[in-house]
Amino acid sequence: MPFPLHPLHRTLARAVVLALAIGDVLMTPTSSTESATTQIDLSAMKPGLAPEDFAFSRTGNGNVGEWRVVDDPTASNRRVIAQTNTDPTDYRFPLAVYQRVSAKNVDVKVRFKPVSGKVDQAGGIVVRLANPDDYYVARANALEDNVRFYRVVKGKREELKGAKAKVATSAWHTLELRAEGDRFTVSFDGKQLFTAQDSTFTGAGRVGLWTKADSVTYFDTIAITSLD
Repeated sequence: MPFPLHPLHRTLARAVVLALAIGDVLMTPTSSTESATTQIDLSAMKPGLAPEDFAFSRTGNGNVGEWRVVDDPTASNRRVIAQTNTDPTDYRFPLAVYQRVSAKNVDVKVRFKPVSGKVDQAGGIVVRLANPDDYYVARANALEDNVRFYRVVKGKREELKGAKAKVATSAWHTLELRAEGDRFTVSFDGKQLFTAQDSTFTGAGRVGLWTKADSVTYFDTIAITSLD
């Protein structure tokens, strides 16, 4: 049978419990700042239709693009989001903009496959998109074997940094763009290629997929992690 606590001991015990409770309350904000990842589920989308929760536009000239859900047995979920229009207009950048996320600081990782294109075979990630003429984009090009990071200001594309990398046609690659303040980190196939700094766009914006000219490009495994 336990011994009864002395009144002083009971007071001390209550103080310890209260202190622990206060500690838990003070720790709560830390857990609330953990990042949340949006994984776009392509398996639930219907082949032949435009992908759900995306809006479509383009920078530059020519056709706006044709974005469809397509079956592909080599894809992670056996389905992909594909840009299939082959308009060869050189300064043409079709965009598929995801409508459910708007963020300033964000990490976006996609798996993509360059399928075809005579002018270009490119796929990219857009962040901080304010409109089709103002955003940042990291892109990989299979005809040029390089990865580059651009800002697009009033429809004009300006390269900020780039690196050589082997980008194979009809092969799956991963591209990742991390935006934190004025610092941007670009990784390709699991390897960090470079960082760049720029403060042109400092507010929150949309995230999207990007192609160029007559590129037919497939995208799957799209993960968007908000760092805000």
